[in-house]
Amino acid sequence: MPAEWERHQATWLSWPHNLETWPEELDDVEAAFAQIVRALVPHETVHINVNDPAHERHVRGLLKEYGVEGNVVFHHIPTNDAWIRDHGAIFVKRDTASGSELIATNWEFNSWGEKYPPWDLDNEVPAKMASALEVREADGGIVLEGGSIEVNGKGTLLTTERCLLNPNRNPHLSKSEIEQILCDAFGVDQILWLSDGIVGDDTDGHIDDLTRFVSPDTLVTVVEDDPSDVNYEVLQENLKQLKTFATLEDRPFDIVTLPMPDPVYIRGERMPASYANFYIANGTVLLPSYRDPMDDVAAETLGRLFPDRRIVKIDCSVLIWGLGAIHCLTQQVPAAD
Repeated sequence: MPAEWERHQATWLSWPHNLETWPEELDDVEAAFAQIVRALVPHETVHINVNDPAHERHVRGLLKEYGVEGNVVFHHIPTNDAWIRDHGAIFVKRDTASGSELIATNWEFNSWGEKYPPWDLDNEVPAKMASALEVREADGGIVLEGGSIEVNGKGTLLTTERCLLNPNRNPHLSKSEIEQILCDAFGVDQILWLSDGIVGDDTDGHIDDLTRFVSPDTLVTVVEDDPSDVNYEVLQENLKQLKTFATLEDRPFDIVTLPMPDPVYIRGERMPASYANFYIANGTVLLPSYRDPMDDVAAETLGRLFPDRRIVKIDCSVLIWGLGAIHCLTQQVPAAD
């Protein structure tokens, strides 16, 4: 599996429409999606799943309002919700005698441990993505979401025990069996496990709210500076664990910290607002922002780490009500060669 910063041919989205996820916020969420597409299309093609022709017309009209009229491909692939990082295909590459082959891996999706039925349409998305691109599909064989794994493109995969070892995913498999499946599917040689995730994360601790690779030997991780905050201890523990990890060459990782925004509450519920949920695209990095002073600190940090990419802040202060942000809503399609 290539690292996210490696060259893309496209980014894939599933357009939001579920009023149970965003009962009063859908207009604002669609506006955030339009801004995401507007930031991406100068750099790569954007594929968008819509439910039907009427839905496509609606989205086309909205994108036109935001000045987006090219480099977008629509697919009539119905979905239950918008979280394509978790329900979509995860793309890998295989070297062959005639060049590099792109493969769409298809994992079982059970809505994060059967939390939000129905998910039948979402579970059919990977096969339809493979068909649309005319690439080979490979069955992953277990329940797995893309937001639960993070790779450096050089043999290391990072994940969390709270998610992948949760009995609501694959209770019949041991830790070592899951590790072997991940190594075989994604072409990695070591699995590094963090323990837990942030409060409010209904995915049971996805890694993309915690810690991300930004180069083969550099990790960024969110930390909470307020000892009274409920996330303080778990993020300090994650930082301590990261300092014990090493590359396959037995070198410690460089670790860069990102702040956490002030707690975001909507209707009295703590949201999993995190700057780690950024998305790395060709020429740009899309950073979730929360109308918080730390937005600029996070942008400056990522700007130093990606000097050749423009950092674009996308306001997720309403979108986060769906309990996810930009990385959860995007899926990269690696360049084939």
